[in-house]
Amino acid sequence: MANLKTRYPVLDRNVGAGCLFGLGFVAFIDEAVFHQLLHWHHFYDKSTTGIGLVSDGLFHAFSWFATIGGLFMFADLLRRNALQLQRWWGGSLLGSGTFQLYDGTIQHKLMRIHQIRYVENVIVYDLIWNITAITMILAGSMFLVRSRRDQGKLGRMSPNES
Repeated sequence: MANLKTRYPVLDRNVGAGCLFGLGFVAFIDEAVFHQLLHWHHFYDKSTTGIGLVSDGLFHAFSWFATIGGLFMFADLLRRNALQLQRWWGGSLLGSGTFQLYDGTIQHKLMRIHQIRYVENVIVYDLIWNITAITMILAGSMFLVRSRRDQGKLGRMSPNES
């Protein structure tokens, strides 16, 4: 791994940009769909509706800062001709899935600051939420492994083969 970082220092920046974008994007989708459109919950449901709305606004701002930050990093990679799209997509899926799994386990179950939906059989919603998160993490990891393997092949090719 250290050899790849030495030979291809922009690879980690591709993953970081993707993770930041993915985290912000899935947080935005969560906030827009589940908080605003469906009214299933607020970011913080242990107080008044007013506090819940303020917490949603702060969460919305966080999601946009992360999304825009990831896009600025993406644009910088493009400008430097250093974008590795497969690694960026891997990072995006990894960031999305990690945030969603954190939300579904830490925020929903351990901290109990909100549930995905307030119904009697919430386990169905929890399973769908967390299985989707794990699927995104696995897909992102596969992209990253494949891109690492492809970069390794490029590094072993002779100059006439590339």
